[in-house]
Amino acid sequence: MRHLRKNAVSFGLLALLAFANISPAQTPSTPPAKTPSKAPAQTQTTAKPAATKPATLEVPQLKFEKYKLENGLEVILSEDHRLPMVAVNLWYHVGPANELPGRTGFAHLFEHMMFEGSRHVPGSSHFHFLEAAGASDINGTTDFDRTNYFETLPSNQLELALWLESDRMGYLPDKLDQANLSNQQDVVRNERRQSVENAPYGVVEEGLFHQLFPKEHPYYGEVIGSHLDIQSAKLEDVRNFFKLYYAPNNASLAIVGDFNPEKAKELVEKYFGPLKRGEDVPKIKAHTPPITAERHAVFQDNVQLPRVYMGWLTSPIFKPGDAEADLSATILGGGKSSRLYKKLVYEKQIAQDVAVNQQSLILGSVFEVQVTAKAGVKPEDLEKAINAEMDTFRKEGPTAAELARARNVLESRIIAGLETLGGFGGVADRLNSYNHYLGTPDFLAADIARYESATAESIQAFAQGQLNGNQRAVVYGLPGKQDLGAEVATPKAPEKDPSKNNGEPVNAEAEWRKDAPKPGVASALHLPVPEKFKLSNGLTVLYSERPGLPLVAANLVLHAGTGVNPVDRPGLASMTARMLQQGTATRSALQIADRAADLGSTLNSGAGMDTTGISTRSLSRSFPEALELLADVALHPSFPQSEIERVRSERLTSIVQEKDEPFSLAFRVLDSALYGAHHTYGYPDSGTTESVKAISRDDLEKFWKQNYFPDDAALVVTGNIKLATLKPLLEKQFGAWKPGRPAPAAMGSPETTDAKLILVDRPGAPQTTLVCFSMGLARSTPDYAPVEVMNTDLGGLFSSRINMNLREAHGYTYGAFSFFSYHRAPGPFLSGGDVRTDVTAPATTEIFNELRRMRDTQMTPAEMILSKDSIARSLPGRFERGTEAAATFAELFTYDLPLDYFSTLPVRINAVTAEQAQAVAQKYILPDKMIVLAVGDRAKIEEEMKKLNLGKVEIRDTDGKVVH
Repeated sequence: MRHLRKNAVSFGLLALLAFANISPAQTPSTPPAKTPSKAPAQTQTTAKPAATKPATLEVPQLKFEKYKLENGLEVILSEDHRLPMVAVNLWYHVGPANELPGRTGFAHLFEHMMFEGSRHVPGSSHFHFLEAAGASDINGTTDFDRTNYFETLPSNQLELALWLESDRMGYLPDKLDQANLSNQQDVVRNERRQSVENAPYGVVEEGLFHQLFPKEHPYYGEVIGSHLDIQSAKLEDVRNFFKLYYAPNNASLAIVGDFNPEKAKELVEKYFGPLKRGEDVPKIKAHTPPITAERHAVFQDNVQLPRVYMGWLTSPIFKPGDAEADLSATILGGGKSSRLYKKLVYEKQIAQDVAVNQQSLILGSVFEVQVTAKAGVKPEDLEKAINAEMDTFRKEGPTAAELARARNVLESRIIAGLETLGGFGGVADRLNSYNHYLGTPDFLAADIARYESATAESIQAFAQGQLNGNQRAVVYGLPGKQDLGAEVATPKAPEKDPSKNNGEPVNAEAEWRKDAPKPGVASALHLPVPEKFKLSNGLTVLYSERPGLPLVAANLVLHAGTGVNPVDRPGLASMTARMLQQGTATRSALQIADRAADLGSTLNSGAGMDTTGISTRSLSRSFPEALELLADVALHPSFPQSEIERVRSERLTSIVQEKDEPFSLAFRVLDSALYGAHHTYGYPDSGTTESVKAISRDDLEKFWKQNYFPDDAALVVTGNIKLATLKPLLEKQFGAWKPGRPAPAAMGSPETTDAKLILVDRPGAPQTTLVCFSMGLARSTPDYAPVEVMNTDLGGLFSSRINMNLREAHGYTYGAFSFFSYHRAPGPFLSGGDVRTDVTAPATTEIFNELRRMRDTQMTPAEMILSKDSIARSLPGRFERGTEAAATFAELFTYDLPLDYFSTLPVRINAVTAEQAQAVAQKYILPDKMIVLAVGDRAKIEEEMKKLNLGKVEIRDTDGKVVH
């Protein structure tokens, strides 16, 4: 989550790019055994008596085999034949904990270098090979204590992944040169600007860590490092770092999925066995001094509201007290059922959000509380309120009900993580994490047992011993001008000379490695097709059984999104969906939240452009109760006036906070500029300040009564439940729902606009958020397949034209993109990214160059193959998680697609020709009609942007209104 300090920094694959969140993927890679609460907390009130304790949790068995090669590489194999996919996950036992003072960010910078080519893999082609193979998950992350690399791809491509990973383990230094290093220094510094300096409260949270650790400590700075240290890295330092830490004896390789173990062993030996063992890695020498007196500091940031951070140094990962810290974090700030949320957000309404997190680490963990103030609330008053709750928690400890809830939430989250083979927190990552921290992958049962063994007394002892007031740092983040220190120059990168090889080999040349391995025999691609039936009242049910893990996901979808809002009530659909959880005929808002936590389930409700969705995910044993709760909030909302006023205040504050998020701000302006004031898409889902103030209880109840009907809805259920068991549950919970038909919505007509330049001023912004956009397509377009093939090459992949130009060739950005946002009515086409302020105009020029090149020249045969294979072969990744499968099946209902749509999509994608791809580019990519939006420091970008002659210049405010 962006507002929380990440315990990993991601290399930043463009993991596409939802309409509401289009910045490059930054998902933190949580150590699998750790399950910190990452969501802003929300509410509760007097709860019903604690639920009966559910049946004993059956812990899934993670069967694996571990062995070691002669060179010291540890190998972990775990078969899983659910899908024709395999995950390869490689951990190197090195992170900032191993860095020297003055070298902050070095481990992360080196992670980037690992994608820049090795002796037998040409520069920047790592992603290209994997995307062409249909990989659905590719990335690398750096945590304080480790660095990892992973990919999930079709199982017949296992050898390709092992070739790539072994070549950079053994042959990266052969191609390390100054040009590569300089380019990635630019990229990493752009990442720092985007993820720390231009992210709300990023510099404030960095300030918290500066208070918790002394300057010479490896945890003192952000994992990503400082501009000065990143720019000061020398090529010789990079080479020495590789030789010491990137050797087989300092790594472990996990392979999980659909593979033959004996064949896998042969391939591991073939590719990794010949690599030389490195020197023994020196033990980490850093020591974490305790905090003996409370520390206070204040940092200013480009934000709207004050925020209070508190941090304590707590038990190292997996040591006594660590599980109690996880449980304490969940009890105090782990959602709507947490103490701080109930007291500060719900009852006193002095806080906008709450989050509490235990970040577990080798040299001492960090227990962090963060609370954002409501407008007008002083941080000193917020701190006093937090202190009162912390004092009560230390004095009284948790209740039995709170402890049971926290266990259920954490254990359910662990089980849910096992749905994915690899990636962040998947099976391969979990096995590797246990192995890294404990020396054995066999810890899942013991991990869950830690939470089962914790008691109210042991949690209270943890709070009294490790969360005292004199053992902490308190930091205020206040609105104001950031202090980013002295500007560090960006030297001109040297030109790359392919004729020269300035590398220093470590391993002997192996001619047989020069060609990428051929894929194995592909398994037949059988993507799931849901069963469809209807209840007596017309409710459509889409059902897909998922044997294996004891999990079930359900998603109730209605055609009641932003598109059906009255044009004078923007945000009504979204606020109605939000109000569903604020009270029913038999439950209060807090009872709803407590019930979900009692079950260890999730409960979400919200509205997007085309739909309202109400969803849950739970363990199979709790699904009947979770389904009952979902049905209760959907069918029996009571819209209490007091809750409406609380949610109204919360929503008005959220709209103010959008000004902190450059992309959220950009989309508010984009909607207005593209659609205008008389189209329902012309406003963000959350609405406007004026409309949110105007929405009444009658508006909410009327919208619900006019749009929530079973015969205009679908319930998608995926998971480990038999149809014979499911059907009576559905009839029981939804059978009495009365059918009806909503009145047709009047969306209005979008305003046609000429090309123009829109500037939104954010004085002092360290980056410009740049978005070039025009009207795009509806999801129903018959051109969907050729458009997707075309755009995948243009800006939909890491190895796309736009990203390789702006990021890899020029170092302007951490990531650049293009995509079509499809809706039931036409949505926008967008391209752009966060770019360095001083290159805003050149970056715009390069985007337009790529847009015109896509129109003017046909995709090459290689580009066509890459685009089509990356789409078609990666489709199984959409069904890896039950929640993702449910969301995918929901699209069938939303966009009136046939049940076998996804199983037949590869045929349509593979039938696209280069001529068709160019034709749709010429039809829908229209540079001369493009609107260019730049959100940044106007004083620094305006003159150069005007010189591009992009059309009429508009100055808009942060609400999207034209001011000049």
